[in-house]
Amino acid sequence: MSQAGTLNQYIQMVEKVYKAGEGDVLAQLLSLRDEHVENRNLRSSNIVSLVDGNCIGPIDEIIIYHLLTVKALHDKDYMDAYENQSACVASVVKMLQGQKDENWSLPLMYTVCLDLRLVAQKAEGCNPQDNGKILEKAAESLLACFRVCAADNRTADSDTKRLGMLTLVNQLLKVYFRINKLHLCKPLIRAIDSSPFKDHFPLAQQITYRYFVGRKAMFDSDYASADEYLSYAFQNCHRNSRKNKRLILTYLIPVKMLLGYMPSKTLLEKYDLMQFWDLVLTVKDGNLRGIDQVMEAHENFFIRAGIYLIVEKLKITAYRNLFRKVYLIENTHQIEIASFQAALQLVGQDDVDSDETQCIVANLIYDGKIKGYISYQHKKVVVSKQNAFPPLTSLYQ
Repeated sequence: MSQAGTLNQYIQMVEKVYKAGEGDVLAQLLSLRDEHVENRNLRSSNIVSLVDGNCIGPIDEIIIYHLLTVKALHDKDYMDAYENQSACVASVVKMLQGQKDENWSLPLMYTVCLDLRLVAQKAEGCNPQDNGKILEKAAESLLACFRVCAADNRTADSDTKRLGMLTLVNQLLKVYFRINKLHLCKPLIRAIDSSPFKDHFPLAQQITYRYFVGRKAMFDSDYASADEYLSYAFQNCHRNSRKNKRLILTYLIPVKMLLGYMPSKTLLEKYDLMQFWDLVLTVKDGNLRGIDQVMEAHENFFIRAGIYLIVEKLKITAYRNLFRKVYLIENTHQIEIASFQAALQLVGQDDVDSDETQCIVANLIYDGKIKGYISYQHKKVVVSKQNAFPPLTSLYQ
C-alpha cells in the first residue's frame, strides 16, 4: 500500500479484499510486518469512530484492533499493543467461527497469531517481572484459534480449517519452549500425530514441528525419537538455510553423541560448531578432566542453547570408553575395581573412592554399556566373554 494512502482508502482496500476472499492479500494488509504500518495517516487518534460505520462486519473490528496495535507500537506502548493484538486475534476467531465450509482466511489467522506472539515477546521484555505470564496469556488466544481449526471436521478436505492446525501448534510450541512449560506440548503433539493431514501439512511447518518435538524428546531422555525427529528436520531443511541447519545441529549433535555417533570435524567446521570438537575428542578418549575443561570453556554456549545438562550426560559415555581401555589393557574378564579406580584417578577424578567406582560401574551395567556383573565379595567386575562393551549404537535400536 502506498505510504500516501489515507485511512479511508486503507479501510476500503481491506474491505474489498475481504469481500473477494483473497486471504493472502488480506493477511498482508493486516500484518504488523508490512510497510503500511509506517503510514502516519493510519495512526489517527479517533480510529474507532473513523472505522465504525464505514466498513462491514466482522472485518471492521479486526481493522480497528489492528490499527490500535499499530499506533501503540509506534508509541512504544508494548503492553497496550499486546492487548489490542490479542483483541484482534479474538475478532479473527469470531470471523472463523462464522465461516462455514471455507478456509480462505487461514493466511490471516497465521499472520495475526504470529504477530501476537512477537508483540507478546516485546511486552514480556518490558515486563520481565511477569515471568512469562504475558506469553502464557497469548498462548490462550492461540489455543482459541487452534480449537476452531481442530473442530472443523465436517468440511471437505480441501476447505477444512484443520489444515491450519500445524502452523498454530508451531506457534504454541515456540511459546511453551520460551516460558519453559514443555508439559503443555503433549496434547498438541498428540493432536498432530493423530491428524489425517499429518503428512500433508506444508514441508516448512513439518520441519519446524519435528525440530521442537525432537528437542522435547531430547529433554525427556528419549534419544532414539529425538534422533529421528531432528534428523528429519536437518535433512529436509533447505540447503541455503544455514542458520536453521546450524540450530538443528546444536541439538542433533549431542543426541547423536549419546547414541554413539560422533560428528566429523568437517561437519562441525562447516556449520561453525567447533565447540563440540574438543568434546568429541575427550569423550572418545574417556578423558573426564578434559570434558570438565571443555564444558567450562564453552559454558555460555551450552547454557544458552539449553543443552548443558545433556552434554554433561556424555560423561557416562566417557566412563564407558575409559573402562573399555582398562579391559583391553588387562586382557581379562575379571577386572579389579581398584583398576577402574586407578584409571579414574589418572583422568582427574582424584576424590573417587572404591564405593563410588562400583556405583559408576553398576550404572554402566544397568544401562547396558557393560555386559557383566560386580562380585562385591572379591571387589571385581566380571564381564561377558562375548561383547563385554557393546557398541553404543546398538543400545538404542
